[in-house]
Amino acid sequence: MEILRFTPNAFTIDAAAPDGTPRRTIMGLAAPYGPEAVTMDGTRVKFAKGSLPTDGRAPKLLQYHDTARPIGVVTERVEVLDGEAPGMYFAARISDTPAGNEVLTLAMDGVLDAVSVGVIPTEYTYDENGTMVVTASRWDELSVVPLPAFETSRIHQIAAQAGNNNEQDEPDDGHDNTEPKEETPEMEPVETPTVEASTPVTPLWAQARNHAPKLPTPAEYMVAFAAGPTAFAELNARISAAAPNITTSDTAGILPEIITGGVYDSLNPIRPFVSAIGTKAMPSAGATFRRPVLTVRPVVTQQPTGQLNTLDPSTVTVANNDVSKLSFGTYVTVSEQDLDWSDPASINIILEQLAIAYGQATDNYAVDQLVAGTTQTETVVDLSSPADWIEAIYGAAYQISVNSNYLPTHWVMNPVTWAKLGQLVDTTGRPVFPSVSPMNAFGSQQANTWNGNPLGLNLVVDKNIAGGTGAGSLQGVIGHAAGAAAGFEFYEQMKGALSIDVPQVMGRTISFRGYAAAFMADATKFVKLLKS
Repeated sequence: MEILRFTPNAFTIDAAAPDGTPRRTIMGLAAPYGPEAVTMDGTRVKFAKGSLPTDGRAPKLLQYHDTARPIGVVTERVEVLDGEAPGMYFAARISDTPAGNEVLTLAMDGVLDAVSVGVIPTEYTYDENGTMVVTASRWDELSVVPLPAFETSRIHQIAAQAGNNNEQDEPDDGHDNTEPKEETPEMEPVETPTVEASTPVTPLWAQARNHAPKLPTPAEYMVAFAAGPTAFAELNARISAAAPNITTSDTAGILPEIITGGVYDSLNPIRPFVSAIGTKAMPSAGATFRRPVLTVRPVVTQQPTGQLNTLDPSTVTVANNDVSKLSFGTYVTVSEQDLDWSDPASINIILEQLAIAYGQATDNYAVDQLVAGTTQTETVVDLSSPADWIEAIYGAAYQISVNSNYLPTHWVMNPVTWAKLGQLVDTTGRPVFPSVSPMNAFGSQQANTWNGNPLGLNLVVDKNIAGGTGAGSLQGVIGHAAGAAAGFEFYEQMKGALSIDVPQVMGRTISFRGYAAAFMADATKFVKLLKS
């Protein structure tokens, strides 16, 4: 069977109903009927009217055709057979999961603005131009993807798991396999192969009965390899019959280079500090915006003795603070050849890495502003002493609460400090912050998660917090970083991805950018822990 995946035109998002009820629905054109798509290797494919089903099992909604990234389900399938844009239209519901929320956010930001169908053709033919015409199929999934390789109404990708079609004539494979007319043999097709994404539909290699076996072409060898152990074993048996003394050193030209899985990335693409404090919407106009802060509060005193005596006067002062917007971003210029020939598609890898780099840079900026804006300090004399840690933590809590009645909520630290906390033991060798809390524990901490609550504080472990073990090294920042009175604010307007063709060099420039601003509203809400 052949799994075809296409990227047609953009879809729209209906994030909420008129009454404000979340709908988490995307709608658009899943696949057009009639237009011909040319894949990166020159294979031409198109859908005929009625080739996509409107009933049966609902297609799953995925991200990047990755079955490990399910994000929802297709809820409506509407087939339009007439008009200017015939095709299969859809509505899909995005699930309320972290992955679904991420996709919905990226979609509303314009990063993921296209869809790609994944179908298994059950009936298809080839027209006089060699174009595969799909007339019936099983629709398994619909994927949300960032950028189409071609213009939005065109099909740009094909992923095929080739299948049998008994009604289809075997296409011409470009080889002269003509046998003498008086000895025309009966052809026996090879077992259906599996072909990786963006691979052209390759004619199957057939063996003529009662004739000596022939060596396969490189394409036939790769097709049989991808088809599975049965087809590959049969092909190897034929090779042995044709040339029993052949070794891999003799057939280096037909041995495929197989790439398995996606690109491995050693970095966990998270923004610990920004995720913990949350982001606020940035005003769209102006290079700066103002943030009012109460600086002088009114003071209430007792009325002087006796009725009708004048109360003491008071005042309220609110200062305006200018917050400057900063721009973050980067870009790469990729050749058209790399975009067209790479598999897995390099455009998806590039977009993901640009977005990750942007996230890391903005998180590092926010952390730096937090550390620079915090002026109050507490010291830890001995990092191996639980008593010294407890004294410093409560000292920080006292500094925060003494003038505001607020207590700290978070402790932002680097992995070094996190590891030292986990290693703290009492005089009997028991962990001070065990993973399973006994009655006398001061909180819990585990080695397999950043989450923890030493002395009730929420841990935020961020590699961007500088620190170490030397004198004066920063051991983290304790502060009130949640709720309406949070003392530190982070504003962001994520612009997302932008792609511009550079025709003079046959390339495409892809950028990822956004605006961010940090504002220390109240430095008294934070305390640095330092090693003395």
